[in-house]
Amino acid sequence: MQENLFYTSVNKDYKKWLLPALLLAVFFGWLIAGKGMTISLMLVAIPFAAGFLTIVFYYPRFGYIFLIAYCFLVPGLGRHIEGPQFGLGQDGLLLLTWLGVIFHRSGKFRYRHLNNDLVWLSVVWFIITVLEIGNPERPSILGWFYEMRSATLYWVLSVPLGFLVFNKKKDLDLFIYIIIILSVIGSFWGMKQLYIGLDASENRWMESGAKKTHLLFGKLRVFSYYTEAAQFGASQAMLAVICGILAFGPHTKAKRIFFAIAALLTFYGMLISGTRGAMFALVGGGFVFLVLSKQIKILLIGTLFGLGFLGILKYTTIGNTNAQIVRLRTSLDPNDPSLMTRLNNQKVLQSYLADKPFGTGVGTLGMWGVKYNPGKFISTIPPDSLYVKIWAMYGIVGFIIWFGIMLYILGKSAGIIWNTRDKALRNKLSALCAGSAGILLCSYGNEVMNQMPSSIIVYTTWVLIWLSPRWDEKPLAGAK
Repeated sequence: MQENLFYTSVNKDYKKWLLPALLLAVFFGWLIAGKGMTISLMLVAIPFAAGFLTIVFYYPRFGYIFLIAYCFLVPGLGRHIEGPQFGLGQDGLLLLTWLGVIFHRSGKFRYRHLNNDLVWLSVVWFIITVLEIGNPERPSILGWFYEMRSATLYWVLSVPLGFLVFNKKKDLDLFIYIIIILSVIGSFWGMKQLYIGLDASENRWMESGAKKTHLLFGKLRVFSYYTEAAQFGASQAMLAVICGILAFGPHTKAKRIFFAIAALLTFYGMLISGTRGAMFALVGGGFVFLVLSKQIKILLIGTLFGLGFLGILKYTTIGNTNAQIVRLRTSLDPNDPSLMTRLNNQKVLQSYLADKPFGTGVGTLGMWGVKYNPGKFISTIPPDSLYVKIWAMYGIVGFIIWFGIMLYILGKSAGIIWNTRDKALRNKLSALCAGSAGILLCSYGNEVMNQMPSSIIVYTTWVLIWLSPRWDEKPLAGAK
């Protein structure tokens, strides 16, 4: 041993590592010079990735929390960073978190909690989707693979995972604040796009084909960092419902003010998206909340207020100086050209599917149908609606099963909330249930419930509602 300038001991054997280190540095330098900045970024990311893996395997709950946030940001990342398939990151996060649960050395996860109807319904739909591989129409297996991820894979992986790692009462509050904060940031990003302009990456995305649906009559349909304007608008409408309900809940004054401001911001985000179908998330979600309120007076007043709002949109010209309100008003026009086109497409599908009770197979229409089933007639018809897409892919038999599952989940959620005694808990659950019901309703007009972040919000909402009876506290004697 010898001492260096700083009077610390140095092992003479260190010299044997100089040559390997020098060769490694030269190799990485050559790699970066030949392959560009992508490789250098990957090298920088390696220690962070290693740290992330360690955290998830020690604390799988962190993986689920990160997944919720990631599902909001992945479309924006894909637009701004070319190359990586960020969408597959959702699959990776789910699988990684599952591995963290399976191989967790504590053995604290209770798999018996997965024996419930919500989990089994997701398994049933997954099995039906797998059976669709053998559809007589012989759909492309690649089309099936990419479509089934949003159709069933995220559902069947996230619901049981939520029961295992996201099952505390504090997780309900954490979930609410995560989706509100990320949605409000999305609202501000959308305002930036509208009033300041798109950045270079967003302009590139527009020019690649999105302009025809996102620039109408010279007006931008704002999409923020979401998949596109329809998803942005529907998600913002859902959060406006959730925040609006929370703002009237039994919470502190500061929290109610926070929820009210968030409701206004997300409502404005919905307006600037130009997504007409998102209005039905407000109407449907609002009606579900009024029913869950268990008060006839509030139900009647709320219904009259909602009908008045729809009446103003349909029978007056109030607000016609605002382009967003004008577009929203067209959603109530039965002769709207866009609506007529959709109805005509549904008539064509009705005739084509008449002798196909099990549909044409998963992945045969929509984006993956065009890419992987280009020779099939069904791939030339835009679905425009999640309901229509399920009907076309799974047939009338599959659609009835899927819709029945949705109604069962909605009905049982309402029953659980109806019997919840804790007023603050009931308010939070009512808000989430109403928002999810609104997304289900507006999915008739757009494909939104099968896209992120709406999917993960809805699936997590189901899980939290199912878990809520264990958190319910009986009011104190004499409490009002």
